[in-house]
Amino acid sequence: MNLHSIVRPEVVVAALLILAPMFGAAFFPSRIGTLEKKLPRVLFLLSPSFLCVPYALVAQSFGILRWNWLALYALLPVAIAVVLSQARNADPAQKGDWRDFLVLIVLGLAVDLRWMEPAWPPGLTALGKMLLLDAGICGFLAVRQLEGVGFDLRLRLRDTGIGLREFCFYAPIAIFLGLSMRFLHFHATWPDPLPALGAYVFTFLFIAIPEELYFRGWLQNLLERRIGRTAALAATAVLFGLAHWNKQTTSFNWQYVPLAALAGIFYGRAWRADRRVGASAVTHATVDTLWSLWFR
Repeated sequence: MNLHSIVRPEVVVAALLILAPMFGAAFFPSRIGTLEKKLPRVLFLLSPSFLCVPYALVAQSFGILRWNWLALYALLPVAIAVVLSQARNADPAQKGDWRDFLVLIVLGLAVDLRWMEPAWPPGLTALGKMLLLDAGICGFLAVRQLEGVGFDLRLRLRDTGIGLREFCFYAPIAIFLGLSMRFLHFHATWPDPLPALGAYVFTFLFIAIPEELYFRGWLQNLLERRIGRTAALAATAVLFGLAHWNKQTTSFNWQYVPLAALAGIFYGRAWRADRRVGASAVTHATVDTLWSLWFR
């Protein structure tokens, strides 16, 4: 499916609706916790059902609208909100409730095993992943009001410095191991600056930010409260590595998993330095962009 057939008015509107919660939470972090006060409780918990609208717009445009998928995209975000509301009541000290981890498992498996990709036209499955991220944002940030996430994309110079520092720590190790395992292949070319910058911005916003919010802002954050900083860093890194088991292959990618797990250590270090998702996203985006330009 070519780009012309994908970019339709309905798709553009759906994409804007999908991006609104992410950018709203990222650039106005102090306001997301006040949404609960502006709506009646029941309406507040039902409000994430609006996430079915982008799916309906896209699916109707391509003639693949299915009521079961529409119901799932309406009900799953509400279920997440209700479950995390219960977690908030049961765990006001935010030590990490079993419901928090249940939601993370559901979201993680849905993305990693591509459960919901059949609902979308070819070339637009990323929209489904972003909708799941929105469901998590509504649940963890608006309803649960989880502290210490650091989802603030008003980047500071220090965020960039920390992110690039961890990249410099990770890159020599990854390049040595990757070339040794023949997973990385060096290409001595100089990319055009504008496409390279565009690739970095795209990677930062649509790959690094979602993954860092999930793995560092939510998972590592919650695990720290249960098992401590060091164990949480290691456990999250291992899970991050395992989440890449089926990337670029239909079988277990034994080369990608350890390199991703190692990267997870340095992404986690970048996040926990000041508990800022932006810092770890800088590390993540720099790794992914330079890999795609020179080592793919």
